[in-house]
Amino acid sequence: MALDETVSFKIEKDKNIKTREILREVYEALKEKGYHPINQIVGYILSGDPTYITSHNNARNLIRQIERDELLEKMVKNYLGLDD
Repeated sequence: MALDETVSFKIEKDKNIKTREILREVYEALKEKGYHPINQIVGYILSGDPTYITSHNNARNLIRQIERDELLEKMVKNYLGLDD
């Protein structure tokens, strides 16, 4: 690579993909355990209480990797069709 070339750094897109993958894994773990996944995830987002999320398949630890405020922001953008 020449010294005058600019390298593009795209963390936001990779972060969105990781967030989506984590949410899908958490959703599936909740579903496998017989919970209503949407209700449980909403409960977690609103309260911050990780006990809304099962520890099955490491889901509780996975969901903690996502900042709740960032998750809400992404959800509102998605709902409004403003996803990047």
